[in-house]
This record gives sequence, structure tokens and C-alpha cells, in this order.
Amino acid sequence: MYDDVAFRAAATVTGGIGVGDTPPRCRNVEIPLQTWFPCGVDFAVLGPIEVTVDLGSPGKYEFTPKQLRLETGKLYKLILRNTSSDPHYFTSHAFSQMVFTRKVQVTQQQDGKAVTLAEFKGAIREVEVYPGQSAEWWLVPVAAGRASDLRCDIKTSDGKTHADLGMVGEIVIV
Repeated sequence: MYDDVAFRAAATVTGGIGVGDTPPRCRNVEIPLQTWFPCGVDFAVLGPIEVTVDLGSPGKYEFTPKQLRLETGKLYKLILRNTSSDPHYFTSHAFSQMVFTRKVQVTQQQDGKAVTLAEFKGAIREVEVYPGQSAEWWLVPVAAGRASDLRCDIKTSDGKTHADLGMVGEIVIV
């Protein structure tokens, strides 16, 4: 299930994660921050913690919940669900620097089951979700901190962004 090279490389890292830690070394090769997380964690056994974020709602520009609280070293499946009639971005540069992205999946309901239509890997800074659709961002927070730059920068017909209309939020990682 977890067979990509970056995941296996990160799983062999020795050492822990703490505030202010620098990326550890594995066989004398520095591992980039985006690919390191705590030693000895078997994510295949643990499974993800599901967190759902609603991106807007009919007539409203908002993230629900407005603040997310995550813990370092745990695998999350962040479900980004858009129930509004407008497309929305889930954008946070600061958050993207504090997590290891396992994958982002585009899913669709077919016969009552979620079917994966596409999967993306690597560093993710922004996910756009179209009206009535959802995406799943599988990630592991690797650094504690506060990302206060969560926003949707899509512009309305009058030139204002959804963020200007209140679609902003915060992500806290402990």
C-alpha cells in the first residue's frame, strides 16, 4: 500500500521531531523536511485520522471548521468537501511547509462507494475543489506551528476574492 520511494526513505529516518529540529540524516544523506517524520511509526497499521473541511456552503464563503488542530507524527486524511455552487481553493503556503504529503486523491461516488479518479504526489500548496465535489489530502504533520494564511483566492465577478469575503482560516499543528 505504501510503496513509493519517498515513503520508504522517510520511514528509515532515525531520530525524533521536535520544535526547532533540523531534518535528520539517513545513511549520511540529508532527508528533505517534506519527507521526514517520526521513527517507528507504521502508518499502514494505524490508518488515517479523518478530518472533514467544508469549503463554502450555498451563499457563504467560509471554511468549516475555521480552525484545524492537528498533531505531528499522525496520518490524516483531510477531506475537502465543496457543497457550494462555486469552485474553492484550500491554499496555505505555511501549512504546506509543515506537512509530508502522502497523496491527494480525487474521488467520486459511484454506487454508494468512493472511487478514486486521480492521485497526486509531492509537495502540495493548493487544492481546488469544484462545486459538489471533494478531494482527499493524505498527510503527516512534521513540524509544529501555526499557519494563519489559509485562504481561498478565487475572484468573484466584482473582483473580490473569496478570502476578502471571509473565506480564511487557520491550521494549528502541535
